[in-house]
Amino acid sequence: MITLLDEHDPSWFPNLEELDDQGLVAVSEKLGPERIVVAYCLGIFPWMKMDYSPNFWCWFSPNPRMVLDPHQFKVSKSLRRVIRSEKFEIKINSDFPGTMRACASITRSNQDRSWIEDEMIRDYTILHEMGIAHSIEAYEDEKLVGGLYGLAMGKMFFGESMFHRVSNASKVCVAHLSSLSQKGGISLIDCQAHTRHLESLGAVEIPRTQYLERLKSLVDRRASVIDWQSIH
Repeated sequence: MITLLDEHDPSWFPNLEELDDQGLVAVSEKLGPERIVVAYCLGIFPWMKMDYSPNFWCWFSPNPRMVLDPHQFKVSKSLRRVIRSEKFEIKINSDFPGTMRACASITRSNQDRSWIEDEMIRDYTILHEMGIAHSIEAYEDEKLVGGLYGLAMGKMFFGESMFHRVSNASKVCVAHLSSLSQKGGISLIDCQAHTRHLESLGAVEIPRTQYLERLKSLVDRRASVIDWQSIH
């Protein structure tokens, strides 16, 4: 039986102890900024709607979990050359909604459609305005050609999605995030699920139990250890 979340109590989620490896926690009619924040603090994230009626949002906590230690980020020789060339201008929070829309527009080989729908863009943009969600963007000739976005709380960055329209643009953004994290005190970047691309950058899979234990110690407060407003 799948749990339908109560829209009158957005802070409640079922216990994760009895989940299978796929990690479907619950479904809901709506997302909502408050529910999203609570979910990430519990090791849960929203991931696309059901593809059949009533098209509820699905909330997941998969096992294993893909994570990146900022100090373990892998910089290939070719990527190092691109970074040194300063081909891309990197900006922080310059166009958060545009970055989300760009992520939604990218065709991905393992997905029929994007899970980033208008409702999600609206709610994450509210979180951005609250200082919780952030974007890192790559520009070339003043055009947005790559980027990523996610939530920053405590010593965690919860990565949501990334895109590139020019080769290496998203990798440079991940490199920038890793550098910011090392300098600012973020200890772990949540990458959610395995991809070869993330693995090539140094991300690894860890058991869900281990992820949840680390999460408790790293998100002891909702304010990020990084002052994102001071970053230019």
